[in-house]
Amino acid sequence: MASPDIVQGLQELEKSSAPQQDRPAGYKKLLDQILSSATTSPDFSASLGAFIDSILGDNLGIVAARPLLSTAVDSIRSIPSLETQIQAGTAALRSLEPRIVSFEEQDAQLREMLADAYQSQEEYIEAAKVLQGIQLESSQRRVADDHKVNIWMRICRLYLEEDDTTSAESYLNRAKNLRHQISKPELTLAFQLSEARILDARRRFLDASQAYHSFSFSTVLDEEERTRALSSAIICAVLAPAGPQRARALAKLYKDERAPQVAEFGMLEKMFLDRLLTPEEVSRFSENLQPHQLAKTGDGSTVLAKAVIEHNLLSVSRLYDNIGIDELASLLGLDADKAEGYASRMLEQGRIAGSIDQIDRLIVFDGLESSAEGGASGQKKVVAGKGLRKWDSRVQGVAEELERVASMVQSQYPDFSTDNMVH
Repeated sequence: MASPDIVQGLQELEKSSAPQQDRPAGYKKLLDQILSSATTSPDFSASLGAFIDSILGDNLGIVAARPLLSTAVDSIRSIPSLETQIQAGTAALRSLEPRIVSFEEQDAQLREMLADAYQSQEEYIEAAKVLQGIQLESSQRRVADDHKVNIWMRICRLYLEEDDTTSAESYLNRAKNLRHQISKPELTLAFQLSEARILDARRRFLDASQAYHSFSFSTVLDEEERTRALSSAIICAVLAPAGPQRARALAKLYKDERAPQVAEFGMLEKMFLDRLLTPEEVSRFSENLQPHQLAKTGDGSTVLAKAVIEHNLLSVSRLYDNIGIDELASLLGLDADKAEGYASRMLEQGRIAGSIDQIDRLIVFDGLESSAEGGASGQKKVVAGKGLRKWDSRVQGVAEELERVASMVQSQYPDFSTDNMVH
C-alpha cells in the first residue's frame, strides 16, 4: 500500500485548482520525496505505482505526463540497489500497460533500464523477455533501423548466454533483414559474432569456423578478441567432419601467420599434416572446449571423439594402401564393428576413396581424397589413377609451400620483392 503522505500529496495535486502548467513542479517534488525513501520504505513500489497512476490520469495531459515519466525512469535507474530498481521498474510497467500506446517512448526507456538491471544480476532470460515487449514497429513513433537491430541483437546475445540458440536465431534472422542498412560497426560485429556462435552451437562447425575466422580480421577489435576468435575458428575446424572441405578449412587456418600464437596450433598442425592423434593430445585439447562441443552424438560418442576418429581414419588412408579391419580398430581404439562402420560411412559419403573386402576383412584405400562434390546421394566421383592423383597432390603441396615462402619474402623484404618481381 502507498505511503499515506504520498497518497495525500497526490490527492491534493489532483484536486488543485492551480493551472495545469504549474502542476508538473508539484509532481516532481513528490517524485523526489518517493525516491528519497527508495531503500528504507517498504511502501516504495506502491507509492511509485500510485504516482505513475496519477500522472497518467485525466488531471495531466499527455504532453505534460511524458517528461515526468522520463524523469521517473531516470530516477529509478539512479537507485543503487538492483533489486529495488527491478521492483520499482516492474511496478511502473504494470501502471503504464493500459496506456502504453500514448507512452511508447517511455515504456521503451523503462524496459531497457529493467533489462540492464536483470543483466547485471545475470538473469539473462528475464532481461530478454523485458526487451521483447518494446514496440519497434509502431505508427506512434519512428524507430531508426540501427536502434531496431541493436535491440534485436541484444536479445539474441542474451539468449545465447543461456544457450537458447532457437530463440537467439529468431532474433538474428530479424536483424539479418536490415543487416546492409546498419551504419554502426559495433552492430555489424555483434551480428557476425552471434551468427558464428549460433552455427557453433548447432554443430555446423565448418560454417562456424569460417565465420569466426572472418571475425578475427576485424580491426575494430583489440588483439585479445581477435586471437580468441581465431582460436574458436581452429576449434570448430578441428571438430568438423573429416573430408575435403575440412582439409581446405584447415589449410586456410594453418597458413594464417597468427595461428602459431594460439594454444590450439599443435592440434591444427597435426590435423593439417594428416598425423595420427594420441589420446593425450586429444585430452589436452578438450580442456578448452565448451559444453556443447563435448555433447554426445547419436552413437554415444562425443563430438570431439567422433571428429578425432574420422581424422585418424583419414590419416590411415594416407599412410596405408590397405589395412585389416582388426588392425584399423586397434589404431582407432575401437572394436572391429565400429571401426568398419566409420570406414563404410566415410566411403559412402565420399570423404575417403576405396573399398571394403568383407571376406578378407580388408579395407583398400584408393588415393588421397575424392575429386568432386557429387550429387544428392553424397557419392563423389573418384579420379582414376592412384599414381596420377598422388602426383597432382604433391605438385599442389609444392606450389602451396612456394606461395607461402614468396608471401613471407614479400612481407619481410618488400623492396627486394618489388625489384625482383617478374611481371
